[in-house]
Amino acid sequence: MHKKIIGIILILILVLCFFYFKKSPDIDESIVLENKSEEITTSNIIENVEYSSKDGSGNEYTIKAEEGETDVNNTNIIFLKNVSASIILKNSNKILIFADFGKYNIENFDTIFSKNVILNYLEKKITSDYMDFSILRNSILISKNVIYKDKENTLTTDVVEIDIENKNTKFFMLDKNNKVNLKSKY
Repeated sequence: MHKKIIGIILILILVLCFFYFKKSPDIDESIVLENKSEEITTSNIIENVEYSSKDGSGNEYTIKAEEGETDVNNTNIIFLKNVSASIILKNSNKILIFADFGKYNIENFDTIFSKNVILNYLEKKITSDYMDFSILRNSILISKNVIYKDKENTLTTDVVEIDIENKNTKFFMLDKNNKVNLKSKY
């Protein structure tokens, strides 16, 4: 009887050892599952993105990028790389914008441009590291290392605020003790 019990115990041990060693000790299944879910959530990259819109006032807005990625938490937000945009305001000239990165809201067309931002309008050029374009606020806010150039002047400031509707432009410093720096060719 003892021999039968010992035999059964040995068989159970062999079966347990078989299942234990069958599972690869180098692979953690939870990590594999995590990696698979990460692959699924980052597969939303789109190449050669282009969005065009026209608002009720007749303003036209087109944005293009080499690459776009939908925000996993908000599908209305698209993160863009190598961005160009054109804004044609009603009864006005075209505004061209270029940047390394952008964050575009497809619902309300608001866009944040960042890193190596260039805005061209008529014969004016503004460069910066950050620009916030908002139809909702009816404004363009440009900040971080701002340089404004036209035919006659070069201006260095902290912030440029442009009212889209009436085209009023304000230049100001964040620190009231500092002044906007203007260099004129004449």
